[in-house]
Amino acid sequence: MPQIVFLPNAEHCPDGAVVEAEVGETVLDAALRNGIEIEHACEKSCACTTCHVVIREGFSSLEPSDELEDDMLDKAWGLEPCSRLSCQARVAGNDLVVEIPRYTINQVSEGH
Repeated sequence: MPQIVFLPNAEHCPDGAVVEAEVGETVLDAALRNGIEIEHACEKSCACTTCHVVIREGFSSLEPSDELEDDMLDKAWGLEPCSRLSCQARVAGNDLVVEIPRYTINQVSEGH
């Protein structure tokens, strides 16, 4: 079973975390299932950028993003070449190292 290493993030996982993920599960769902409350203001519908993450290792193992995700990512704070929306990035067979950015463009925390 693949693992996702979440790098330390002061708000979401101060000490970092290592979680197991099912193949085909989104990075967001794996995080939420393990108590890492990544914001997701659009309820995982690829309509915002609040769940933006940076895949530090394992990026090439993910299916490529589609045009809708790419359009949304253009609006994300701190966009990098290995950025993805965690609601769209599905785990393949490889381990991932994920960084949750410090900020989002969300004006209000939804309290998910």
